[in-house]
This record gives sequence, structure tokens and C-alpha cells, in this order.
Amino acid sequence: MTETGVRAEVAARPDSGESRWAAMISTPEGSPRWERPALAALLAGTAVLYLWGLGGAGWTNQYYAAAVQSGTLSWKALLFASLDPQNAITVDKPPAALWVMGLSGRLFGFGSWSMLAPQALMGVAAVGLLVAAVRRWSGPAAGLLAGLALALTPVAAMMFRYDNPDALLTLLLVAAAYCTVRAIDAEGVQWFSASTGWLTAAGVLMGLGFLTKMMQAFLVLPGLALVVLVAGAGGFVARLLKLLTAAAAVVLSAGWYVALVAWWPADSRPYIGGSSDNSLWELAMDYNGLGRVFGNGGARPAMPSPPAGGEFAGGFQGFGSQAGLTRLFTGELATEFSWLLPAALLALVAGVWLTRRAPRTDRQRAALVLWGGWLLITAAVLSYMSRSFHSYYSVELAPAIGALCGIGVTLLWSRRADFAARLTLAAMALGTGLWTFHLLDRTPDWLPWLRWSLLALAALTAAALLSAAGFRRAGIVIGAAAVITGLLGPTAYAVETVAQPHSGGSPLAGPPRAARGPMRAAPATDPLLDDLLTAAGTRWAAAAVGASDVSAIELRTGAPLLAVGGFSGHDGAPTLAQFQRYVAGNEIGYYLVRQRGGDERGRNGGDAEGSEAANAAGPAGNGAGGTRMNRVERSAPHGPGAAGENAPGPESAMGGSQSMTRERLGPARPAAEQSDSAAITAWVRANFPVTVLGDLEVFKLTG
Repeated sequence: MTETGVRAEVAARPDSGESRWAAMISTPEGSPRWERPALAALLAGTAVLYLWGLGGAGWTNQYYAAAVQSGTLSWKALLFASLDPQNAITVDKPPAALWVMGLSGRLFGFGSWSMLAPQALMGVAAVGLLVAAVRRWSGPAAGLLAGLALALTPVAAMMFRYDNPDALLTLLLVAAAYCTVRAIDAEGVQWFSASTGWLTAAGVLMGLGFLTKMMQAFLVLPGLALVVLVAGAGGFVARLLKLLTAAAAVVLSAGWYVALVAWWPADSRPYIGGSSDNSLWELAMDYNGLGRVFGNGGARPAMPSPPAGGEFAGGFQGFGSQAGLTRLFTGELATEFSWLLPAALLALVAGVWLTRRAPRTDRQRAALVLWGGWLLITAAVLSYMSRSFHSYYSVELAPAIGALCGIGVTLLWSRRADFAARLTLAAMALGTGLWTFHLLDRTPDWLPWLRWSLLALAALTAAALLSAAGFRRAGIVIGAAAVITGLLGPTAYAVETVAQPHSGGSPLAGPPRAARGPMRAAPATDPLLDDLLTAAGTRWAAAAVGASDVSAIELRTGAPLLAVGGFSGHDGAPTLAQFQRYVAGNEIGYYLVRQRGGDERGRNGGDAEGSEAANAAGPAGNGAGGTRMNRVERSAPHGPGAAGENAPGPESAMGGSQSMTRERLGPARPAAEQSDSAAITAWVRANFPVTVLGDLEVFKLTG
């Protein structure tokens, strides 16, 4: 039955049960009375899910939280997304997401709630926009199903409560899709028309997506462009000109910031973290672009793989599963997002078949092109991404999966008089049940009854769907039961995600995984260290290799710290010469080195490779701590180092009188073979006194 036939049947039989269901899948012109209350309930429920207990969520990713804090203290730090308010180096992502959280902190005071509440509200807005986008072409029931599926996707429930840029990215991409839908629906085939205006708005949103997470935003572009070429009004040349206008809007809305960074004098702005040449363009093309997809293309060291146990010290859990066609269906990644993926793929195939003879501008097929292109191209890139893949990247797939499920279910239900449509619906229900059973079986000790119960319900609803054509009123109950059964699995995971605290650079949704082992404890807080750094009185209270300790201490004390080498310690800022000038000018109070165990040759600076490996873990890459060692004070002899007469005297780092000749920690590599961070650590070790606090070496750099 076509959509026109459905509307005719509604007019002919206004009081029948069949007509009420036809209204539920009708196009916007026949909006049912229940639509607005249902939408309000969906948005309110999403807000409760994402905002619940948010104040106790902590800092989540301390790396970005420290940058947000810096943005509340310095407008320049906010503009560039600096990790510290003294603007030494930026985070390794563009600043748009941090602008939102930083402005919220300035308005309401910096804290966990003010930082994360905008993220949660972005999730509510993304759900609402997805409903609106799907509704225009596939009816209110399809829109509500799409929004509900997005809201209950576990990775979405996590990332909309997290301070990573993915929350804003997802919102911007869904908004761009909505504008694309409006552009195709808008009247006028001329270039100067509302259609061009909506496409321009979509381009601006995509440009802002670039300023949020760079090239990852462009994964959905082929799907958006293809639907305009396929289903847009007017001739091919007119459609192409509109797309070129949208492309210009992308360039302008993203390019202004790239130009600003390029034209700003490099010595008066922070170093662009994650880049190898202090360039935002290089950051976009390599570290956050093609280099991440195809692997290392330059001199930047490869990001590390986790050890055999699956996580680095400090709880950092690596960069995802092995690249390949099956990546999205294997390991812990599948439970993040793929609960409805089999149903979405079936819906896409069935929808394309059912609309194969439709006119070029058919809206149902246009919806399948848009969301199917989004899903397939993004999934292909994520499957084969070869460097630094995180499981939470899959949140970008969630809107398309939800949209395809909503579109496919309502399209097939409207044709349920045909056995093939009922069979496809039954296959979607049973396939979802089997896949849910498989996913829940990966955490067999968590609600063990749930997977068996859902499997049984899926089998029952699949059987009932095969006979749904013989029912009118009961048909709605059968359809609702199938939908609820399919959503119970991801709902349980989403609720568990909200109930559990998450932190670090690579969080996982759902219940804790016993196979990963316990999270290693964060380094113990030392009140003496905090007091020293708070009272340092220097431009930077301390410096340390990588963002791990820097982020945690900045959030704990509010003192500015310098992250040598940026996120992982690999970036070329500051150089050894720059660091020596900072020390000579008394701009850095202390230098912190996290110990990794009893073998001192493995500590930072003792060996260049050991130093880089120790600091490559990122925001959660602190060494294991918690056991307070006796304080040991050592001082270093004054060699003819670059510190010159600014090197410290023989007193201990903490002001005590005990001193001793500093032991060598092993032969250092030639300076040409060392990274900047390793060279800085070696220079500090050779020239400055040290005190050991727990598992932390504290070098005093001021006299």
C-alpha cells in the first residue's frame, strides 16, 4: 500500500482501528493527536536519562576537563583550547566543543555539572532533531522510533554525559541532516531560493563539525550530498550549483579559524597540540584526518597498543579492536552501538527494494539514501581506521541506525498485507533478539536472565508478526511488543551506563567487564605537593611530560602546569632550548616525573624510548600509585649544563639540608636521537635536585 493509499483509507474509514494506525505512520500533513505528547515524553525521558546523577560523574576525561578549566581562566586559552591557562600547548582537537563547556563554566562557575550539563542537553537536542528529520519524510511514528533508538543507544548515553567533543559533533551532524531534508522539501528550483539557504545552513553546521572533531565530521558528507543529487528539485546543474554553494559554506565556516591560527604569530599563541609542525591544517590532515585512517604518514610516533592485559597503567584501555570488515561486530565495540544494526541493515535492503520503481524525488527512497549513505560510509571508514581508534567513535553511527530502523519498520508495517513484508518484519524482530542474546552473553554474570527472556520474547513477537495481517486492534499491540522487545537490551545497557561512573581517555558503555581486569588506582594525592604547587608563584607551577599528571593536578589544585610534549609527550613543544629559557627566567617552579617501578632505568628521561612509552598513555596514563614512599631528597652537581648560573644550589628540593651525589640512571641517548621531552627530562635530571614523594620525583627548578 502506498502512502497515498494510506491517506485515502484514513479518509474512508475514520473510526476504524486500521485508520488510527495509518495515522500513526502518516506524513506530517496528517499529524495524529498523540504525536506532541509522545514527543514531549521522549525528550523529557531523554533529559532525565542524560542528566540523572550528572553532578557525581566527576571530570570524566581529565584531559579535556583541564582545558575547559583553563578556558574559564583565560580568554586566549578558551579561543585556542589550551591545556593550561598560560597557553603553552593546546589539546589535540579543535576548540568548538570546549568553547561551549568553557562558556558554561564562565557563566555558572567551573565544575563537573556546569561542564557536563551542556553535553547532556546536546543529546536531548540531537534526539529532537532526529525525530524532526525522519518525521518529515516517513511520518511521526518513524521519527519517534528513530529518536528513541538514538536516546537508548549505550554509547550515546555515555558520550552525552562525557566531556569529549563527540557530543557536539553528533548534534551538529544530525542538525546538518535536518537542514538537508528541509532543503529538498523547500520550494523553488532556482539557485536563489529557500532550498539553497537550507543547504547553506547545512554547510555551516558541517564546518562547525570540522571545528569540533575535524575530518571525522566529513564522514557523513557523501550521504548528504548524494541525497541532494538524487532527490533534489530542479535539473542536475541546479542541484550541483546548490551543493557547490553548501561546500563554500563548509569552507568558510571552518576556514576562518584555520586562517586565524595560521595568521596569529606563533610565539604569542600556544603550540597546536597533536601536530608535528605547530599547524592546525597539519593536525586536521594527519593526526585527526587521513593519517588516522591510513596510518602513520610522517615522522610522528605511532600511538601505542595496549599491553596483553588490555589496558595501560592508570586504566587507559587502548584504541579499539583490530581493523577490518568485522571490527564493528566483534569485541566490546559491538555492545557500544550495534544492538539494532542487523535490523537497520535489513530495513535498508527492504526499503530500497520496495522503492526501486519510485520516482526520482520519492521521499521514502530519499530518506534511505541519506541515512543509508551515512551508515555505510561511516561504518566502512571506522572499520578500516588503522590508527588510534576508540570504541566511542561509534556514536556517529547511532543516528543513522535509529533512522533506518524507524523508516523500515513503518514502511514495512504499512505493507503488512503482503506476506513478504510481514516476513521481513519477523526477521528483523528475531534477528534483533538473536543479536541481543549474543551481545548480552558477553557479560554473562550481569543480569543472566535478561538474554534468555529477550530471546524468548523475540521469538514470540516474530511469530505474532507473521499473523499480524489478520488483526486490527491487536496488530498495534503486536507491533509495540516487537519494538519494546528490541529496545530492552540497549535500554538495560544504557541505564547501567548512566549508573556507573566513567573516566579516562577510552571509556566503555554498559556494565564493567571482568575480562579487562580492575582499573588501576590513580596516583595518591600528596597534600605537600599540592601545597608546593599552589604556592609556587611562577608562571607554571610545574611541568611534566604528557597530559596525565598535568591534567589531574590542574583540576585538583587550580595551579597552571606545563604539559611537555602535549597529550602523549610526543609533540615538539617546548623544545629543550625553550624549556631552558623558561627555567632561566624562573617561569617554572618544579619538574615532575612519575616513577614506573623499581628499575630507575625505565623512568622518564633515563631512556628516550622508555620515556615515550611511559607517557604515551594519555589522560589516564599515570603510573600506578597509592603506596606512599618515604621522601628521599637528592641534589645534583652543577655541571656546565644549559642552565648555566641559574642551576640550583646544593640544597634539597624541599628546602632541607640533606644532600647526596646524584646517581646516574644509565647512559642517555645522543640528543639528536632523543625526543624533546626525553631531552628535557635528561637535562633536568642532570642539573637539579630531586625529592621523591610517593611514586613521584619532584625536581626544584628555582633557586
